[in-house]
Amino acid sequence: MVEVIEARPHTLAELPEDVPPHRDRSRWTAFAAVLGGVLLLGWQATRYGNWLVDDAAITFAYARNVADGAGPVLQPGAESVEGFSNPTWLLVLVVGKWLGLFDRGALFGVPDYVLYPKAIALLCCAGILVACYLAARRVTRRPAAVTFATAVVLAAIPSFVIWCFSGLENSLFALTACVLAVHLFLAVLDQRLWTPPVAVIAGALAAFAALTRPDGLIYLTAYPLITVVLVRRPLWRTALRHVLYSGVAFAVPFGAYLLWRIAEFGRLVANTAVAKNQALPTVSDLTRAGELVQYAGAPAVIVAVGVVGLALATPSRWRDGVVALLVPLILAIVAYCVLEPDWMKQFRFATPVWVPAALIVVISAAEVLTRLRTRGRALVALTLAGALLPSGVALADAGAAYRADADVPLCWIATRFGQYVNGYADIIGLDQGSLLAPDMGGSAMSSRLRLIDMAGLTEAKIADILAGEADTTLADYVFENRKPTFVHTHGDWIANGLTVDPRMTRDYYPIHRSEDPTVSDEDWVRKDVVRDEAQLAQLREYSGTVLPHLLADYQKTGECGDTLRPGQTLPR
Repeated sequence: MVEVIEARPHTLAELPEDVPPHRDRSRWTAFAAVLGGVLLLGWQATRYGNWLVDDAAITFAYARNVADGAGPVLQPGAESVEGFSNPTWLLVLVVGKWLGLFDRGALFGVPDYVLYPKAIALLCCAGILVACYLAARRVTRRPAAVTFATAVVLAAIPSFVIWCFSGLENSLFALTACVLAVHLFLAVLDQRLWTPPVAVIAGALAAFAALTRPDGLIYLTAYPLITVVLVRRPLWRTALRHVLYSGVAFAVPFGAYLLWRIAEFGRLVANTAVAKNQALPTVSDLTRAGELVQYAGAPAVIVAVGVVGLALATPSRWRDGVVALLVPLILAIVAYCVLEPDWMKQFRFATPVWVPAALIVVISAAEVLTRLRTRGRALVALTLAGALLPSGVALADAGAAYRADADVPLCWIATRFGQYVNGYADIIGLDQGSLLAPDMGGSAMSSRLRLIDMAGLTEAKIADILAGEADTTLADYVFENRKPTFVHTHGDWIANGLTVDPRMTRDYYPIHRSEDPTVSDEDWVRKDVVRDEAQLAQLREYSGTVLPHLLADYQKTGECGDTLRPGQTLPR
């Protein structure tokens, strides 16, 4: 027989042993709590309209080509490069396309490339709340109230809502991390942490997390770390054996994908990781946790930590169980800290932090309130309200600011670098050509030109150049090897030096240059594809007529048609 953890004494707040501990007898109450929380999160998501971040469309394009039989490529006929880092999310999109729910047209009047990923995100949020309910019903008398309160906290955090419904894999990643945490939490409470089913499921969930986002690899350590904290000397052999079971359960699916990656792409890691040139973590990176504290509000975090401390002050099974929630939370914070800072706003990499943090604080508050008399409950409630109110106001302002100036919308890129540049190609009668630009998502959905990724995410050679692992420079590679038909650059990408290289003016005509120095937006065309001065003037006239309207409507480009297909152009 497998030995298990010794039971701890119950707290005074727990029910007598002849009554199931803190069970919510009403399934309807549980259903209402989950449904109410999902509706609240969905309503918050609708406030951002049809916005999807452009990076999401990189995976959309890969999903389209995989589903259509073209293979894992950005465009049909392109080199096979792992320009995505979320295989499980890619699979979800591929299945959606096979079922006719994604990349086919409009559903209920909404483009399905918008509706489908947002609907999946809503289902993931429902799964998160179900997991929260399963955890709460074991340690509190009112699990439905705790579940809905957790949803309220998550809905109030723009970082969580924005990135769950951005079209990226964040919602699936957060669900996986949450299910892993609750799985281990329940295993501790049931005194079955070191049993084969628990170990194998923990390893499989960690593998799923690692295949959803690269930083999900850190969850491989969740089961061993919890074991180290809770194991007693007589049980260490049993615990070690089950840690090995968990490792094998992780290694089988993750190792299989790794072997396929090497065979298909010739890399040990995704091309995106090479392009981003992730540095080795340092101790000083951990100070970035302060960014999350500042975002949530220091007073609110201090009070929350105090409430959790009060809840854990009395020895109980809850105290052992909370380790299983705290370890995934700490791992999520560490992963956020060691990742290279992202250019996107609202803490994209922090999504898996918010769920366990909210659940732990809400359950702890319920535990503390249960122990206190009426006057004590009133004091705790007032303290919580006083600390959370300023944070709520600040977070609401952050959400409003993001709605007014969201990160690069998918539809803007599909319009600007797909449909708009297709118009350039039409003017010069170009059937085949290429575009060098730094934004590949919407471009891949609507451009008929061969795309060259200036950022290197979908371009293996440029990724090597950016990582300092190539025998050439970006300028030499672009001007001497790829020789793109069109070049676009803007903002920080101007710093790569291409536009100041003498070969740019030697080989290219400028079509458009922004007169606003804060915009830094430039389009160039290769001289040898332009027939004469009249055709060049036509290109510039097209740019001068169409582009100012697009720039003025930058934040209104949430609508770009029910379908996105290569070759679409803008009306002139």
